[in-house]
Amino acid sequence: MRFLMLYRPANIAASEAGTPPTPEMMQKMGALIQKKFAEGKLLSTEGCMPTATGSLVGLSKGKLSVTDGPFSEAKEIVGGFALFQLKSKQEAIAEAHEFLEVAGDGEVEIRQIFDAPSDGNF
Repeated sequence: MRFLMLYRPANIAASEAGTPPTPEMMQKMGALIQKKFAEGKLLSTEGCMPTATGSLVGLSKGKLSVTDGPFSEAKEIVGGFALFQLKSKQEAIAEAHEFLEVAGDGEVEIRQIFDAPSDGNF
């Protein structure tokens, strides 16, 4: 099963300021990422830039809207994502816990990816 994990940092101000992680944290996170790739569990991961570089695109009743960041009123932001290949949701929860031990305060939303049946029937 594949799982998308969305990281939401607790310190939104630091994330929005584009404050880079400490060298120690970067070293620990790099080691964790390499370990998970080597184990064959981690398929992809990236960090996100501050919302000032992003946009919200919506469609309502056929009308397209585009709102450029920053999203100063946002109570939570996505700081990064990871895509995992794992055996269970419990394993995904364990991976999220291990990640947060390095990343620090925040939360990880876990979403299982829909995999279409190989026979094409839904």
